[in-house]
Amino acid sequence: MQEAVTVGVIHASLPSYFPDRHRVFEDCGRVLEELCAGEGARVVTAPERPMNGSEARRAAEFCLAEGADFLLLIHGGFTMGDVAHTLATIPVPMGAWATPEPTLEGDIQLNNFVSLNMTMSIAKGVRDLRQNPIQWYFGAPESAELQQRLRTTLRALAMLKGVTHTRLALIGGLAPTFYNMEVSAGTLKRRFGIDVDAHEIAELTGRMAAIDASQAAAEVEKMAAAATVRDVSDEQLTLNAKAALALRDICDDGGYTALAVSDWPALQVDPGIHPGAAFSWLEEIDGVPVASEGDLLGAVTQLAAKSMTGKVGYLLDMTEPDLEKGDLLMWHGGGGPLYLADDNGAAWINHPMIGRGTEAGACYGTISDLVFQDGPVTAMRVADDVTTLFEMEARVAGRQPSGFTGCRGWLRDFSVGGQAASLEDVVTTVMGHGIEHHFVLVPGHHHEVLMEFAGWAGLRPLERIAARRHLITGS
Repeated sequence: MQEAVTVGVIHASLPSYFPDRHRVFEDCGRVLEELCAGEGARVVTAPERPMNGSEARRAAEFCLAEGADFLLLIHGGFTMGDVAHTLATIPVPMGAWATPEPTLEGDIQLNNFVSLNMTMSIAKGVRDLRQNPIQWYFGAPESAELQQRLRTTLRALAMLKGVTHTRLALIGGLAPTFYNMEVSAGTLKRRFGIDVDAHEIAELTGRMAAIDASQAAAEVEKMAAAATVRDVSDEQLTLNAKAALALRDICDDGGYTALAVSDWPALQVDPGIHPGAAFSWLEEIDGVPVASEGDLLGAVTQLAAKSMTGKVGYLLDMTEPDLEKGDLLMWHGGGGPLYLADDNGAAWINHPMIGRGTEAGACYGTISDLVFQDGPVTAMRVADDVTTLFEMEARVAGRQPSGFTGCRGWLRDFSVGGQAASLEDVVTTVMGHGIEHHFVLVPGHHHEVLMEFAGWAGLRPLERIAARRHLITGS
Protein backbone atom coordinates (compact mmCIF):
# COMPACT_ATOMS: atom_id res chain seq x y z
CA MET A 1 0.00 0.00 0.00
CA GLN A 2 1.27 3.48 -0.90
CA GLU A 3 2.70 5.41 2.05
CA ALA A 4 1.04 8.67 3.03
CA VAL A 5 2.46 11.97 1.88
CA THR A 6 4.34 13.64 4.74
CA VAL A 7 4.39 17.43 5.01
CA GLY A 8 7.38 18.85 6.89
CA VAL A 9 6.40 22.21 8.42
CA ILE A 10 8.95 24.89 9.29
CA HIS A 11 7.78 27.95 11.25
CA ALA A 12 9.86 31.07 10.64
CA SER A 13 9.86 34.67 11.81
CA LEU A 14 12.10 37.33 13.24
CA PRO A 15 11.86 37.51 17.04
CA SER A 16 8.40 38.97 17.60
CA TYR A 17 5.39 38.36 19.79
CA PHE A 18 2.98 39.17 16.96
CA PRO A 19 2.85 35.66 15.37
CA ASP A 20 1.88 34.19 18.72
CA ARG A 21 -0.48 37.03 19.62
CA HIS A 22 -2.35 36.49 16.36
CA ARG A 23 -2.13 32.68 16.57
CA VAL A 24 -0.57 32.44 13.12
CA PHE A 25 1.28 29.17 13.61
CA GLU A 26 -1.44 27.64 15.77
CA ASP A 27 -4.25 28.39 13.31
CA CYS A 28 -2.23 27.39 10.24
CA GLY A 29 -1.22 24.15 11.95
CA ARG A 30 -4.78 23.28 12.93
CA VAL A 31 -6.10 23.76 9.39
CA LEU A 32 -3.16 21.93 7.85
CA GLU A 33 -3.67 18.95 10.17
CA GLU A 34 -7.37 18.82 9.20
CA LEU A 35 -6.58 19.00 5.49
CA CYS A 36 -3.91 16.33 5.72
CA ALA A 37 -6.20 14.03 7.70
CA GLY A 38 -8.82 14.38 4.95
CA GLU A 39 -6.29 13.52 2.24
CA GLY A 40 -4.55 10.67 4.05
CA ALA A 41 -1.39 12.73 4.60
CA ARG A 42 0.50 13.48 7.80
CA VAL A 43 2.32 16.48 9.28
CA VAL A 44 5.67 16.75 11.06
CA THR A 45 6.80 20.10 12.47
CA ALA A 46 10.38 21.22 13.12
CA PRO A 47 10.84 22.07 16.81
CA GLU A 48 12.62 25.40 16.33
CA ARG A 49 11.93 28.61 14.39
CA PRO A 50 14.98 29.25 12.22
CA MET A 51 16.36 32.77 11.84
CA ASN A 52 19.53 31.97 9.88
CA GLY A 53 20.81 29.47 7.36
CA SER A 54 22.26 26.91 9.76
CA GLU A 55 19.05 26.82 11.80
CA ALA A 56 17.02 26.48 8.59
CA ARG A 57 19.10 23.52 7.49
CA ARG A 58 18.72 21.91 10.88
CA ALA A 59 14.94 22.34 10.69
CA ALA A 60 14.84 20.85 7.19
CA GLU A 61 17.00 17.90 8.20
CA PHE A 62 14.65 17.19 11.09
CA CYS A 63 11.66 17.11 8.72
CA LEU A 64 13.44 14.98 6.14
CA ALA A 65 14.54 12.51 8.81
CA GLU A 66 10.86 12.19 9.71
CA GLY A 67 10.07 11.24 6.11
CA ALA A 68 8.93 14.60 4.72
CA ASP A 69 8.11 14.58 1.01
CA PHE A 70 7.27 18.29 1.00
CA LEU A 71 8.72 21.19 2.99
CA LEU A 72 6.24 23.93 3.86
CA LEU A 73 7.72 27.18 5.15
CA ILE A 74 5.09 29.09 7.12
CA HIS A 75 5.85 32.77 7.53
CA GLY A 76 4.59 33.78 10.94
CA GLY A 77 6.19 37.18 10.52
CA PHE A 78 9.02 38.67 8.49
CA THR A 79 11.54 35.90 7.76
CA MET A 80 15.25 36.39 7.15
CA GLY A 81 16.48 35.82 3.61
CA ASP A 82 19.08 33.34 4.90
CA VAL A 83 16.27 30.98 5.81
CA ALA A 84 14.69 31.13 2.35
CA HIS A 85 18.10 30.89 0.66
CA THR A 86 19.03 27.71 2.53
CA LEU A 87 15.69 25.96 2.17
CA ALA A 88 15.48 26.73 -1.55
CA THR A 89 18.75 24.85 -2.17
CA ILE A 90 17.27 21.59 -0.86
CA PRO A 91 16.00 19.62 -3.91
CA VAL A 92 12.67 18.41 -2.56
CA PRO A 93 9.19 19.79 -3.30
CA MET A 94 8.65 22.97 -1.31
CA GLY A 95 5.95 25.51 -0.53
CA ALA A 96 5.87 28.88 1.22
CA TRP A 97 2.77 30.21 2.99
CA ALA A 98 2.03 33.69 4.27
CA THR A 99 -1.13 34.92 5.94
CA PRO A 100 -2.78 38.35 5.54
CA GLU A 101 -2.27 41.13 8.07
CA PRO A 102 -4.64 40.88 11.04
CA THR A 103 -5.32 44.64 10.83
CA LEU A 104 -5.05 47.12 7.98
CA GLU A 105 -4.21 50.26 9.97
CA GLY A 106 -1.70 51.41 12.52
CA ASP A 107 1.63 49.61 12.92
CA ILE A 108 2.17 46.69 10.55
CA GLN A 109 1.98 43.48 12.56
CA LEU A 110 3.46 40.67 10.47
CA ASN A 111 4.87 42.00 7.16
CA ASN A 112 4.17 38.53 5.79
CA PHE A 113 3.42 39.17 2.13
CA VAL A 114 6.69 41.07 1.65
CA SER A 115 8.49 38.15 3.25
CA LEU A 116 6.75 35.70 0.92
CA ASN A 117 7.70 37.87 -2.06
CA MET A 118 11.32 37.89 -0.89
CA THR A 119 11.33 34.12 -0.36
CA MET A 120 10.11 33.43 -3.89
CA SER A 121 12.55 35.93 -5.38
CA ILE A 122 15.50 34.44 -3.50
CA ALA A 123 14.45 30.93 -4.55
CA LYS A 124 14.53 31.96 -8.20
CA GLY A 125 18.22 32.77 -7.89
CA VAL A 126 19.34 29.50 -6.31
CA ARG A 127 16.90 26.87 -7.59
CA ASP A 128 15.86 25.59 -11.02
CA LEU A 129 12.16 26.27 -10.60
CA ARG A 130 11.25 24.37 -13.75
CA GLN A 131 12.73 21.16 -12.40
CA ASN A 132 12.13 21.88 -8.70
CA PRO A 133 9.26 24.35 -8.40
CA ILE A 134 8.12 26.06 -5.22
CA GLN A 135 4.41 26.59 -4.70
CA TRP A 136 3.38 29.77 -2.89
CA TYR A 137 0.26 30.25 -0.83
CA PHE A 138 -1.24 33.48 0.46
CA GLY A 139 -4.39 33.44 2.53
CA ALA A 140 -5.90 33.09 5.96
CA PRO A 141 -6.14 29.53 7.30
CA GLU A 142 -9.95 29.67 7.21
CA SER A 143 -10.02 30.79 3.55
CA ALA A 144 -11.81 28.20 1.39
CA GLU A 145 -9.71 29.18 -1.62
CA LEU A 146 -6.47 28.80 0.34
CA GLN A 147 -7.55 25.40 1.63
CA GLN A 148 -8.44 24.23 -1.87
CA ARG A 149 -5.01 25.25 -3.12
CA LEU A 150 -3.33 23.30 -0.33
CA ARG A 151 -5.61 20.34 -1.03
CA THR A 152 -4.60 20.43 -4.71
CA THR A 153 -0.95 20.28 -3.68
CA LEU A 154 -1.54 17.33 -1.36
CA ARG A 155 -3.30 15.40 -4.12
CA ALA A 156 -0.64 16.23 -6.71
CA LEU A 157 2.12 15.17 -4.33
CA ALA A 158 0.25 11.92 -3.65
CA MET A 159 0.30 11.29 -7.40
CA LEU A 160 4.02 11.97 -7.56
CA LYS A 161 4.69 9.66 -4.63
CA GLY A 162 2.42 7.05 -6.21
CA VAL A 163 4.65 6.72 -9.27
CA THR A 164 8.16 7.37 -7.92
CA HIS A 165 10.42 4.63 -6.58
CA THR A 166 7.91 1.92 -7.43
CA ARG A 167 8.36 -1.52 -8.95
CA LEU A 168 6.61 -2.64 -12.14
CA ALA A 169 6.53 -6.03 -13.82
CA LEU A 170 6.60 -6.31 -17.62
CA ILE A 171 5.24 -9.75 -18.49
CA GLY A 172 5.79 -10.98 -22.02
CA GLY A 173 7.21 -7.70 -23.29
CA LEU A 174 5.56 -5.19 -25.57
CA ALA A 175 2.81 -6.60 -27.79
CA PRO A 176 3.84 -6.91 -31.47
CA THR A 177 3.85 -3.75 -33.63
CA PHE A 178 3.02 -1.29 -30.82
CA TYR A 179 6.19 0.73 -31.37
CA ASN A 180 4.52 3.91 -30.12
CA MET A 181 4.26 2.44 -26.60
CA GLU A 182 7.95 1.61 -26.32
CA VAL A 183 9.81 3.15 -23.39
CA SER A 184 13.04 1.97 -21.86
CA ALA A 185 13.41 0.77 -18.30
CA GLY A 186 16.37 3.13 -18.04
CA THR A 187 14.20 6.12 -18.85
CA LEU A 188 11.65 5.17 -16.19
CA LYS A 189 14.45 4.69 -13.67
CA ARG A 190 16.05 8.02 -14.49
CA ARG A 191 12.84 10.05 -14.54
CA PHE A 192 10.88 8.53 -11.64
CA GLY A 193 13.15 6.01 -9.96
CA ILE A 194 10.91 3.19 -11.24
CA ASP A 195 12.33 -0.33 -11.38
CA VAL A 196 11.01 -2.62 -14.14
CA ASP A 197 11.46 -6.39 -13.92
CA ALA A 198 10.93 -8.47 -17.07
CA HIS A 199 9.06 -11.78 -16.82
CA GLU A 200 8.46 -14.34 -19.53
CA ILE A 201 4.93 -15.36 -20.48
CA ALA A 202 6.03 -18.91 -19.66
CA GLU A 203 6.31 -17.90 -16.01
CA LEU A 204 2.69 -16.74 -16.01
CA THR A 205 1.41 -19.89 -17.73
CA GLY A 206 3.54 -22.10 -15.48
CA ARG A 207 2.11 -20.48 -12.37
CA MET A 208 -1.40 -20.89 -13.81
CA ALA A 209 -0.86 -24.60 -14.36
CA ALA A 210 0.30 -25.05 -10.76
CA ILE A 211 -2.80 -23.48 -9.19
CA ASP A 212 -5.02 -25.88 -7.25
CA ALA A 213 -8.42 -26.60 -8.83
CA SER A 214 -10.31 -25.82 -5.63
CA GLN A 215 -8.57 -22.45 -5.32
CA ALA A 216 -9.50 -21.60 -8.91
CA ALA A 217 -13.10 -22.73 -8.33
CA ALA A 218 -13.39 -20.44 -5.30
CA GLU A 219 -12.15 -17.51 -7.37
CA VAL A 220 -14.60 -18.32 -10.18
CA GLU A 221 -17.42 -18.22 -7.64
CA LYS A 222 -16.37 -14.73 -6.52
CA MET A 223 -16.11 -13.52 -10.11
CA ALA A 224 -19.55 -14.90 -11.00
CA ALA A 225 -21.04 -13.09 -8.00
CA ALA A 226 -19.55 -9.77 -9.14
CA ALA A 227 -20.75 -9.82 -12.77
CA THR A 228 -23.12 -11.82 -14.97
CA VAL A 229 -21.52 -14.73 -16.84
CA ARG A 230 -22.76 -14.58 -20.43
CA ASP A 231 -21.95 -17.44 -22.87
CA VAL A 232 -18.53 -18.09 -21.34
CA SER A 233 -17.49 -21.70 -20.87
CA ASP A 234 -16.51 -22.97 -17.43
CA GLU A 235 -13.07 -23.77 -18.86
CA GLN A 236 -12.46 -20.21 -20.01
CA LEU A 237 -13.68 -18.65 -16.77
CA THR A 238 -11.51 -21.05 -14.78
CA LEU A 239 -8.47 -20.20 -16.89
CA ASN A 240 -9.04 -16.50 -16.24
CA ALA A 241 -9.41 -17.14 -12.51
CA LYS A 242 -6.09 -18.99 -12.63
CA ALA A 243 -4.53 -16.11 -14.56
CA ALA A 244 -5.74 -13.65 -11.92
CA LEU A 245 -4.34 -15.80 -9.12
CA ALA A 246 -1.03 -16.23 -10.94
CA LEU A 247 -0.71 -12.49 -11.61
CA ARG A 248 -1.55 -11.82 -7.95
CA ASP A 249 1.25 -14.16 -6.90
CA ILE A 250 3.73 -12.49 -9.25
CA CYS A 251 2.69 -9.13 -7.86
CA ASP A 252 3.06 -10.24 -4.25
CA ASP A 253 6.38 -12.01 -4.80
CA GLY A 254 7.93 -9.04 -6.60
CA GLY A 255 6.39 -6.25 -4.54
CA TYR A 256 4.96 -4.72 -7.72
CA THR A 257 2.57 -1.78 -7.67
CA ALA A 258 1.45 -2.33 -11.28
CA LEU A 259 1.79 -4.79 -14.14
CA ALA A 260 2.14 -4.42 -17.91
CA VAL A 261 1.19 -7.66 -19.66
CA SER A 262 1.31 -8.72 -23.29
CA ASP A 263 -2.16 -10.24 -23.51
CA TRP A 264 -1.70 -11.42 -27.11
CA PRO A 265 -0.77 -13.40 -29.17
CA ALA A 266 1.15 -15.89 -27.01
CA LEU A 267 -1.64 -16.56 -24.51
CA GLN A 268 -4.03 -17.52 -27.29
CA VAL A 269 -1.59 -20.29 -28.28
CA ASP A 270 -1.00 -21.51 -24.72
CA PRO A 271 -3.22 -21.96 -22.75
CA GLY A 272 -5.77 -20.56 -25.24
CA ILE A 273 -7.28 -17.57 -23.47
CA HIS A 274 -7.53 -13.84 -23.43
CA PRO A 275 -6.80 -12.69 -19.85
CA GLY A 276 -8.97 -9.56 -19.86
CA ALA A 277 -11.16 -10.77 -17.00
CA ALA A 278 -8.04 -11.51 -14.95
CA PHE A 279 -6.89 -7.93 -15.51
CA SER A 280 -10.32 -6.60 -14.53
CA TRP A 281 -10.39 -8.74 -11.40
CA LEU A 282 -6.99 -7.56 -10.13
CA GLU A 283 -7.96 -3.95 -10.80
CA GLU A 284 -11.37 -4.27 -9.16
CA ILE A 285 -10.48 -6.42 -6.14
CA ASP A 286 -6.77 -5.87 -5.50
CA GLY A 287 -6.50 -2.31 -6.78
CA VAL A 288 -3.50 -3.34 -8.91
CA PRO A 289 -3.32 -1.61 -12.31
CA VAL A 290 -2.74 -4.01 -15.19
CA ALA A 291 -1.87 -2.40 -18.53
CA SER A 292 -2.61 -4.58 -21.51
CA GLU A 293 -0.32 -5.03 -24.52
CA GLY A 294 2.77 -4.44 -22.40
CA ASP A 295 2.11 -0.70 -22.12
CA LEU A 296 4.55 0.45 -19.43
CA LEU A 297 3.66 4.14 -19.64
CA GLY A 298 0.02 3.12 -19.48
CA ALA A 299 0.83 1.37 -16.19
CA VAL A 300 2.65 4.48 -14.92
CA THR A 301 -0.36 6.63 -15.86
CA GLN A 302 -2.64 4.18 -14.08
CA LEU A 303 -0.53 4.47 -10.93
CA ALA A 304 -0.78 8.26 -11.06
CA ALA A 305 -4.55 8.07 -11.60
CA LYS A 306 -5.00 5.62 -8.74
CA SER A 307 -3.04 7.87 -6.38
CA MET A 308 -5.28 10.79 -7.38
CA THR A 309 -8.68 9.09 -7.16
CA GLY A 310 -8.13 6.05 -4.94
CA LYS A 311 -9.30 3.69 -7.69
CA VAL A 312 -7.67 2.13 -10.75
CA GLY A 313 -8.56 3.93 -13.96
CA TYR A 314 -9.69 2.45 -17.27
CA LEU A 315 -7.01 1.87 -19.92
CA LEU A 316 -8.82 2.75 -23.16
CA ASP A 317 -8.43 3.63 -26.82
CA MET A 318 -9.95 6.69 -28.46
CA THR A 319 -11.89 4.42 -30.75
CA GLU A 320 -14.51 6.26 -32.78
CA PRO A 321 -15.05 10.02 -33.10
CA ASP A 322 -18.55 10.85 -34.31
CA LEU A 323 -17.68 14.22 -35.82
CA GLU A 324 -21.28 14.97 -36.82
CA LYS A 325 -22.66 14.63 -33.31
CA GLY A 326 -19.51 15.68 -31.46
CA ASP A 327 -19.29 12.45 -29.43
CA LEU A 328 -16.17 10.35 -28.85
CA LEU A 329 -16.30 6.63 -28.08
CA MET A 330 -13.65 5.57 -25.57
CA TRP A 331 -13.38 1.78 -25.54
CA HIS A 332 -11.20 -1.22 -24.96
CA GLY A 333 -11.79 -4.90 -25.56
CA GLY A 334 -9.51 -6.11 -22.81
CA GLY A 335 -9.52 -5.52 -19.08
CA GLY A 336 -10.99 -2.77 -16.98
CA PRO A 337 -12.42 -2.66 -13.43
CA LEU A 338 -16.16 -2.96 -12.85
CA TYR A 339 -16.99 -0.04 -10.57
CA LEU A 340 -17.97 2.51 -13.26
CA ALA A 341 -20.65 0.29 -14.88
CA ASP A 342 -24.06 1.87 -15.41
CA ASP A 343 -27.30 0.47 -13.96
CA ASN A 344 -27.15 -2.52 -16.33
CA GLY A 345 -24.04 -3.73 -14.53
CA ALA A 346 -21.10 -5.68 -15.90
CA ALA A 347 -20.89 -9.08 -17.56
CA TRP A 348 -18.17 -11.60 -18.30
CA ILE A 349 -18.17 -12.43 -22.01
CA ASN A 350 -15.99 -14.08 -24.61
CA HIS A 351 -13.49 -11.79 -26.30
CA PRO A 352 -15.45 -10.59 -29.35
CA MET A 353 -12.50 -10.23 -31.73
CA ILE A 354 -10.13 -13.13 -31.12
CA GLY A 355 -11.32 -16.06 -33.19
CA ARG A 356 -13.76 -13.91 -35.13
CA GLY A 357 -14.31 -15.24 -38.64
CA THR A 358 -12.92 -18.68 -37.81
CA GLU A 359 -14.77 -21.95 -37.48
CA ALA A 360 -14.34 -21.85 -33.69
CA GLY A 361 -15.66 -18.29 -33.47
CA ALA A 362 -15.39 -16.05 -30.43
CA CYS A 363 -14.47 -18.69 -27.88
CA TYR A 364 -11.54 -17.09 -26.11
CA GLY A 365 -12.70 -15.64 -22.80
CA THR A 366 -13.02 -13.73 -20.80
CA ILE A 367 -13.37 -9.94 -20.74
CA SER A 368 -15.63 -7.52 -18.92
CA ASP A 369 -18.48 -5.93 -20.84
CA LEU A 370 -19.94 -2.70 -19.44
CA VAL A 371 -21.13 0.80 -20.32
CA PHE A 372 -19.90 3.69 -18.19
CA GLN A 373 -22.21 5.65 -15.92
CA ASP A 374 -23.07 9.14 -17.12
CA GLY A 375 -21.06 11.89 -15.47
CA PRO A 376 -17.82 13.89 -15.53
CA VAL A 377 -14.60 12.07 -16.42
CA THR A 378 -10.95 12.83 -17.10
CA ALA A 379 -8.73 11.05 -19.63
CA MET A 380 -4.96 11.33 -19.24
CA ARG A 381 -1.61 9.90 -20.27
CA VAL A 382 2.01 10.35 -19.26
CA ALA A 383 3.57 10.42 -22.72
CA ASP A 384 6.61 11.07 -24.93
CA ASP A 385 9.22 9.07 -23.03
CA VAL A 386 8.01 10.46 -19.69
CA THR A 387 8.33 14.12 -20.70
CA THR A 388 4.73 15.28 -21.28
CA LEU A 389 1.24 14.94 -19.82
CA PHE A 390 -1.99 14.90 -21.80
CA GLU A 391 -5.22 15.55 -19.90
CA MET A 392 -8.75 16.02 -21.15
CA GLU A 393 -11.95 16.64 -19.20
CA ALA A 394 -15.26 15.48 -20.65
CA ARG A 395 -18.63 14.07 -19.73
CA VAL A 396 -19.97 10.55 -20.33
CA ALA A 397 -23.36 10.94 -22.01
CA GLY A 398 -25.18 7.71 -22.69
CA ARG A 399 -26.45 7.18 -26.22
CA GLN A 400 -27.64 4.36 -28.42
CA PRO A 401 -26.12 2.35 -29.83
CA SER A 402 -23.90 2.19 -26.73
CA GLY A 403 -20.69 1.31 -28.60
CA PHE A 404 -18.60 -1.77 -29.20
CA THR A 405 -18.54 -4.76 -26.88
CA GLY A 406 -16.12 -4.26 -24.00
CA CYS A 407 -15.55 -1.36 -21.58
CA ARG A 408 -16.92 1.78 -23.22
CA GLY A 409 -18.69 5.10 -23.07
CA TRP A 410 -19.52 8.05 -25.32
CA LEU A 411 -17.90 11.35 -24.27
CA ARG A 412 -18.82 14.95 -25.06
CA ASP A 413 -18.30 18.50 -23.68
CA PHE A 414 -14.51 18.46 -23.89
CA SER A 415 -11.70 20.60 -22.57
CA VAL A 416 -8.00 19.98 -23.18
CA GLY A 417 -5.43 21.50 -20.86
CA GLY A 418 -8.14 23.65 -19.31
CA GLN A 419 -9.30 25.06 -22.67
CA ALA A 420 -12.74 24.29 -24.08
CA ALA A 421 -12.39 22.03 -27.09
CA SER A 422 -14.58 20.68 -29.85
CA LEU A 423 -14.28 17.03 -30.80
CA GLU A 424 -12.33 18.17 -33.88
CA ASP A 425 -9.90 19.96 -31.54
CA VAL A 426 -9.51 16.80 -29.45
CA VAL A 427 -8.73 14.69 -32.51
CA THR A 428 -6.36 17.34 -33.88
CA THR A 429 -4.57 17.57 -30.53
CA VAL A 430 -4.08 13.81 -30.23
CA MET A 431 -2.88 13.48 -33.82
CA GLY A 432 -0.82 16.68 -33.84
CA HIS A 433 1.07 15.83 -30.66
CA GLY A 434 1.34 12.17 -31.70
CA ILE A 435 0.08 11.03 -28.30
CA GLU A 436 0.47 7.29 -27.96
CA HIS A 437 -2.56 5.26 -27.04
CA HIS A 438 -3.74 4.11 -24.45
CA PHE A 439 -5.48 6.75 -22.33
CA VAL A 440 -6.50 6.29 -18.70
CA LEU A 441 -10.05 7.39 -17.85
CA VAL A 442 -11.15 8.17 -14.28
CA PRO A 443 -14.37 9.62 -12.85
CA GLY A 444 -14.48 13.35 -12.07
CA HIS A 445 -12.71 16.46 -13.32
CA HIS A 446 -9.12 16.89 -12.14
CA HIS A 447 -7.50 19.60 -14.26
CA GLU A 448 -5.95 21.63 -11.42
CA VAL A 449 -4.49 18.58 -9.66
CA LEU A 450 -3.07 17.21 -12.91
CA MET A 451 -1.46 20.51 -13.81
CA GLU A 452 0.20 20.70 -10.41
CA PHE A 453 1.29 17.07 -10.68
CA ALA A 454 2.88 17.92 -14.03
CA GLY A 455 4.77 20.78 -12.37
CA TRP A 456 6.15 18.67 -9.53
CA ALA A 457 6.93 15.77 -11.89
CA GLY A 458 8.73 17.89 -14.49
CA LEU A 459 6.21 17.00 -17.23
CA ARG A 460 5.17 19.47 -19.92
CA PRO A 461 1.38 19.72 -20.21
CA LEU A 462 0.24 19.25 -23.80
CA GLU A 463 -1.91 22.13 -24.99
CA ARG A 464 -4.97 22.01 -27.16
CA ILE A 465 -4.32 22.28 -30.90
CA ALA A 466 -7.27 23.95 -32.59
CA ALA A 467 -8.66 22.17 -35.64
CA ARG A 468 -7.81 23.74 -38.99
CA ARG A 469 -8.48 22.86 -42.61
CA HIS A 470 -4.83 22.74 -43.61
CA LEU A 471 -1.62 20.97 -42.57
CA ILE A 472 -0.53 21.77 -39.01
CA THR A 473 2.23 20.44 -36.82
CA GLY A 474 2.13 19.73 -33.12
CA SER A 475 4.96 19.53 -30.59
